[in-house]
Amino acid sequence: ESSADNCWAKKAAEANTMTSTAMRTHMCGVLDVSHIGQTVSICGWVGRRREHGEHLAFVDLRDHSGVVQCVVDNNVDVRSEYVIRITGVVRARPEGTVNAGLPTGAIEIGECVVEVLNSAEPPPFPVDARADDVDESVRLKFRYIDIRRERMQRNLRVRSKINSAIRSEMESNGFVEVETPMLMPSTPEGAREFLVPSRKEPGSFFALPQSPQLWKQLLMVAGIDRYYQIARCLRDEDLRADRQYEFMQLDAEMSFVSQDDVLENIGRAVVAAAIAVTGEAPPEIERITWRDAMERFGIDKPDLRFGMELVELTSLFAATEFKAFAGAACIKGIRVDAATYPEAAASGRNKLDALTDRAKKIGAKGLVWMKVGADGAVDSPVAKFLTDSEREALVATMSAVEGDLLLLVADEWETTVEVLGQLRNDIGRPPVHQGPYRYVWVTEFPLFVGVDPVSGKPRPGHHPFCHPHPDDLHLFDSDPLKVRAQAYDLVLNGWELGSGSIRIHEPELQRRVFNQLGISDEEADRRFGFFLQPFKYGAPPHGGFAFGIDRLAAILAGEENIREVIAFPKTQSGSDPMTNAPTPVESAQLAELGLRLLPPPASS
Repeated sequence: ESSADNCWAKKAAEANTMTSTAMRTHMCGVLDVSHIGQTVSICGWVGRRREHGEHLAFVDLRDHSGVVQCVVDNNVDVRSEYVIRITGVVRARPEGTVNAGLPTGAIEIGECVVEVLNSAEPPPFPVDARADDVDESVRLKFRYIDIRRERMQRNLRVRSKINSAIRSEMESNGFVEVETPMLMPSTPEGAREFLVPSRKEPGSFFALPQSPQLWKQLLMVAGIDRYYQIARCLRDEDLRADRQYEFMQLDAEMSFVSQDDVLENIGRAVVAAAIAVTGEAPPEIERITWRDAMERFGIDKPDLRFGMELVELTSLFAATEFKAFAGAACIKGIRVDAATYPEAAASGRNKLDALTDRAKKIGAKGLVWMKVGADGAVDSPVAKFLTDSEREALVATMSAVEGDLLLLVADEWETTVEVLGQLRNDIGRPPVHQGPYRYVWVTEFPLFVGVDPVSGKPRPGHHPFCHPHPDDLHLFDSDPLKVRAQAYDLVLNGWELGSGSIRIHEPELQRRVFNQLGISDEEADRRFGFFLQPFKYGAPPHGGFAFGIDRLAAILAGEENIREVIAFPKTQSGSDPMTNAPTPVESAQLAELGLRLLPPPASS
């Protein structure tokens, strides 16, 4: 068992000692040899019933703590998923029948009196590990059955432990929990919003919060000093393994702080959550700038669990006559180590062609591959276009040895690093939950990223409330795309857990950022007047952060998809098989809201 499993079992056992009620004395999974001779009452669901001779039967009784074997009269009519109460005497199992793989495997309950509390129809799928192979839509349609399984019970309790640890850590560091509104004005935070029509004001809409960003900054103006909330946020974006319409995040804000203050306090909460689940503190959270992350890993959420870092090669080919490299703004490569990735390094022509197609799909003009042979010889369709000194320098610069595969891209800097970053992940990245846990802060993101093709204005890198880096303010008007933000992300095993920044607290600077984004003073007053006005009355310097609890819980629970740590998630298509949501509403409801549906588009 992993340390996480051992820690979880210990904490679960401790919690289960305090769960006696009028109907039960113990939870099923906590009984062991120390209880031999005691009369106990337990309640739960029938897992399995097995005949044992003419007069007896074995019943495996299950609750969220585990399973225990009960020896009952064969005439007792109990079936799979019946809800029952059993009172009996704990005794040692007969010699040769101990189940070492079960925490309660050394004992059983005999002399049983069985009370059927509720009968049950046969469940749509087995309530055990076999359900992992059941189609997910079926599991979600009968989610209340799925949650009975050990895996889901553990995941939801892991999540509860994380929430509890976060709250304890935040409050011990002077943070105050404040709830913020779920109905708010529409704001530009970079994602599509869910809109709620107003019955009182037809034609007007609330938005559901993408985050409590504006509210928590106003709380700093209000003097709360340190705010936190385990907040529900909603974004109308396509769903995937690490994204749902609804998600929970630790949201925090602090006054009179530097970036280091924020990172230190959030880091404590993350470490406390990890310890609560695994029993061990993770390694110190590393730091890397956004530029270094892109240069070395080709992605702004780098997975540090494996190497294969990007190698700079532009100067090496500065004088090359190979047309694909000549004059390229940036040339980089990755080395697929034959000792670590023997299958990938030994790829045949079909796989190499597939890698080339993948690179082109991402945005590259092409991909150069080279296989390193004995004595540094290079086997590649382009080898003949390179000089001996170029081939030798390439092998030496990339520390390549016999059997390694080299992948090179020559293009604009952004394209080169992004393509190689994707290929690096495609080839080498292990499953997200696979240890070790490698946390990293990525700092100094660009304030603006690219230019909107319609407006010609820069686009915000995170959101429009990030404070520009003080060292770059002189570039704000002349070269805005080179301005860094005091913004930072927390990444775990290649998953972005969350983002934050030091905020703009000066009204005039906030207006300059809005203007740079194409938001006029008039539009800013109309859309953000409630937010900008308070800043005139003395806003302290402040900064904050938010990280996704769903994502953290999934990784610590050993899951690849956040749906497995959410009680009632949506499918990847955005639907809910259990409730059939989203569903049409009555025309009377639409009329009351002043809404009319457009006819469906004609089929082609």
